[in-house]
Amino acid sequence: MLTATASPAFSAGNIPMDYNSDGRVDAFDVVAARQSDASGAELKAVSDFVLGKKVSSTGGDTEFTIDESCILEPKGTVHTGEGTFYGGGYEGGHAMLDPVSRDYWIVAMNHSDYNSAQLAGAYLEVTGELGTINMLVTDELPEGKKGDLDLYTDAFPLIAPVEKGRVPVSWKIVPLDTAADAPVCYKYKEGTTQFWCGVQVRNHRYPITRLEYLKDGEWVEIERRPYNYFESREMGAGPFTFRITDIYGQVIIDRDIPLSTDDTEIIPGHVQFPE
Repeated sequence: MLTATASPAFSAGNIPMDYNSDGRVDAFDVVAARQSDASGAELKAVSDFVLGKKVSSTGGDTEFTIDESCILEPKGTVHTGEGTFYGGGYEGGHAMLDPVSRDYWIVAMNHSDYNSAQLAGAYLEVTGELGTINMLVTDELPEGKKGDLDLYTDAFPLIAPVEKGRVPVSWKIVPLDTAADAPVCYKYKEGTTQFWCGVQVRNHRYPITRLEYLKDGEWVEIERRPYNYFESREMGAGPFTFRITDIYGQVIIDRDIPLSTDDTEIIPGHVQFPE
């Protein structure tokens, strides 16, 4: 794992070691340098620069790391597909994010990109012929092809004429707005006890790909279900130290998270992913 910085290392322009051209030098450039067959000296230079940096998080100075094995795609990757509309509503989506705030437009994502809940709760910037809106992934579209989205009925007219029904769209993952000034949080599933636990991570800036808890000095990965809960029979009574990894390989550690048997309670954490 490599330590990352969320702040630009140089001013915009011609930035040395910015291998992925995103305006900053961080651990993603180490990955890009390796993929671009940079020389050993070049790879060492960018690695040495990145190592040891720290960023400021909601919980104070926190050392963020990058797990290269978890990187799904570069930040800002644009996807294309077809957009349709449905009336699935704000309750009962496959991502089990109830209650979903009416402040969000909601969308169902095709089975391939949803990827067993990996993109549950993702915040998307969706563009059609009439404009662009931000949408929260709360449901799955089993019959859709890769790239396809099923927009909530009230949202579809904002990106395309309703009478067309099926239209070309493009979309990309963007930072969740409520994560800008609040930490990640947790919700436990109905039936949770110290003998069986279902836990869900919420308010994450980017989609979550892995959740682990600390047990006897070792990290134990918790199995994720397609309905967006991580479930275990071994976690015990808590409190827990969680290690959370997003789809960009960014890793945060959240300590002293209590167990709750109240499935309506939202428990705030102490940290948040960098931008």
